[in-house]
Amino acid sequence: MKNEIDIRIKVPNQTRYLSLIGRIGEDLALQLEGFKGDREDLANQLNVVLTEAMVNAIRHANAADPDKQVDIRITIGDNELLLQVFDQGQGFDLNSIQDPDFNDEELLETGGRGIYIMRALMDSVVYRKIPGGNVLEIRKRL
Repeated sequence: MKNEIDIRIKVPNQTRYLSLIGRIGEDLALQLEGFKGDREDLANQLNVVLTEAMVNAIRHANAADPDKQVDIRITIGDNELLLQVFDQGQGFDLNSIQDPDFNDEELLETGGRGIYIMRALMDSVVYRKIPGGNVLEIRKRL
């Protein structure tokens, strides 16, 4: 593919890099060649999804361990965007995560919406075990 973009980023397991990674997603969306949709909307979606995926990898998968890192790969082809977030944790069953109860005020204050948001904004969200950890794969048709 002549217009494919493939970006790989290694990030220390620290939340202070969240906004940087979100902005990278935004900037990519705003620069996509041939994209016919709403670039601003896609930019906001990528910022949110990348930030949520990073938070989950840092806080949950890697258990905030400063000796671990999060690897991100962003691949953009002619028809699809693929975000991969690699962690070094034990993993979990993505299918066991239920949609949040938006009537539960405590849940709304404490979190628990990341996977729901990713599923709502993207076309596919898959989490699987790989050698040395796990990968969260998020796809969006362009």
